[in-house]
Amino acid sequence: MTSPGPETSPKALLAQLLKTARQQSEYRTQEALAAAIGKERSTVGKTEQGDRVPAWEVLQDILTATGVIGLARTAIEGLWQVAKSTEEDAPVKAWFSGYLTAEGAAHTIRVWQPLIFHGLLQTPDYTRALLEAADLSETEIQQQVQLREQRQAILRRKDPPNVIALIDESVLRRPVGSPEVMTGQCARLLVLPTSVVLQVVPSRVGANAGLGGAITLAAGIGKPEVLLAEALVEDVVTTDVPLVLKASATFDRVRASALSRADSRALITEAMETTTWRA
Repeated sequence: MTSPGPETSPKALLAQLLKTARQQSEYRTQEALAAAIGKERSTVGKTEQGDRVPAWEVLQDILTATGVIGLARTAIEGLWQVAKSTEEDAPVKAWFSGYLTAEGAAHTIRVWQPLIFHGLLQTPDYTRALLEAADLSETEIQQQVQLREQRQAILRRKDPPNVIALIDESVLRRPVGSPEVMTGQCARLLVLPTSVVLQVVPSRVGANAGLGGAITLAAGIGKPEVLLAEALVEDVVTTDVPLVLKASATFDRVRASALSRADSRALITEAMETTTWRA
């Protein structure tokens, strides 16, 4: 049987692009590139042959060594997420990879979370506590913790997306894991990069338009906005215009009830000092 080509296989296309990047760089051989990134030649070889989707760290080393930057790097990172999601032991469902690609290439991300902290804001300990409560295996937990850390790398880019994150005050008060986990999670919120605007919807607001569920909207240049609508059983990823517009309107109504950035920081600090989960 003929192996899938780059026209139909994300893994094969990724392999082709990484091989081309090496050939156009100063590293004319796989051995030279492998030596530059501190790996065995077989690591580079299997990556370029499409036998293996490289680990995220290896991908980053290859892209850096071969001088891939800007939009090209963002595109390859998005393709890596798709390729990784189609492996048999993928930690991400293939349908979800479409959202991850949009998130990685977005210039603006809008988030509303009424129950937990969004993945882009979570500490590894908080993520682990959530997944342990969901009764995932240790292997699955490690994969998901690593995936969240990889997603958060977009916040450390030279050109990070603008993120507007809304959370319900109950998220601050709900104990997930130990008091130390919650303290660390809330502390993370106080040192977010300036590209992230975090606003809290106070409990005194009562019912609001977003209590039906979490929504995330990722907007990229020249591409339709992608909606991730989270549900108890299975999330939905779509670019359907009426649904995106409805979610966008819901987000705007929820934000209208949110505290300012400064007042939100004050509430987070107060929660750390007074909530019963505190250490």
